[in-house]
Amino acid sequence: MRAVVTSPRPVTLLGGADLATEDLNVALPIAPAVVCADGGARHALAHGLDPLAVIGDMDSLPPEAAAAFADRLHPVAEQDTTDLDKALGRVEAPLVLALGVLGGRLDHELAALHALALHPHRPCLLLGAESLCALCPPRLALDAPGLVSLFPLGPVSARSSGLRWPLDGLALDPLGRIGTSNAAAGPWSVEPAAPRLLVILPRQGLPLLARALLLAPRWPAPARRPRAPSPR
Repeated sequence: MRAVVTSPRPVTLLGGADLATEDLNVALPIAPAVVCADGGARHALAHGLDPLAVIGDMDSLPPEAAAAFADRLHPVAEQDTTDLDKALGRVEAPLVLALGVLGGRLDHELAALHALALHPHRPCLLLGAESLCALCPPRLALDAPGLVSLFPLGPVSARSSGLRWPLDGLALDPLGRIGTSNAAAGPWSVEPAAPRLLVILPRQGLPLLARALLLAPRWPAPARRPRAPSPR
């Protein structure tokens, strides 16, 4: 998949769900470049932001935003993926900080987590009203005491240090043992064996988690997904 945006700076990606002005206030100093996923362009227009691109199927793009950003619309016509999936796969940046993708409909939130799993080589951090969520890279290290929740998207093993309940030797599985409500008293690290482990932290840990993701190694790009057959 060819990148639409290649940015040397972290990118704030605006989704179509509601977001607070405070979300932008904490995100833009960390990720000053802006990209919109379809209807997220309404937030850029409302807050006077100048996005590099608007990516999506354009089915939820308000007419006024379409007119304002007409020179940077990148339509993706297929309906087999979500707008976050479409955008994340076409933005190459050190980090994508996604707003307006958590806190709305539960099915949309689940689809956002699905998009993280589909693009493990694109470091992406989802900002919610109370929590942060990212796909754990091959090694994640933070000095952030407090709650550390880990949730497997599929069967995966992991090593850890500094956690109250170590992960070493455990078989994590969404239908078996999960790792929510763990904790750390000081510095900690997690090393999953595969890109299937979500890390969930309190919102106030945003600067630390963003920096840790910027410093972390990346997963390799996955094999290309087969294209869905065209409807007849």
